Amino acid sequence: MKWNDVQQIAEALYDQYPDVDPTRLNFVDLHNKVVSLDGFDDDHKRGGEKFLEAIQQAWIDEATD
Repeated sequence: MKWNDVQQIAEALYDQYPDVDPTRLNFVDLHNKVVSLDGFDDDHKRGGEKFLEAIQQAWIDEATD
């Protein structure tokens, strides 16, 4: 996965961390969770605020569906 695979990352986070409330997660913790996902193979430093906001929102959407 790459940073721009927002939906795929959100689904993986939802599956791997079912007890985590994504609305209460700060960007540092979110970044660490993303880069630790199996299959994530992008540059860890590219994960800026824009990507993290999109991933967090997609995870929230996934959790509320």
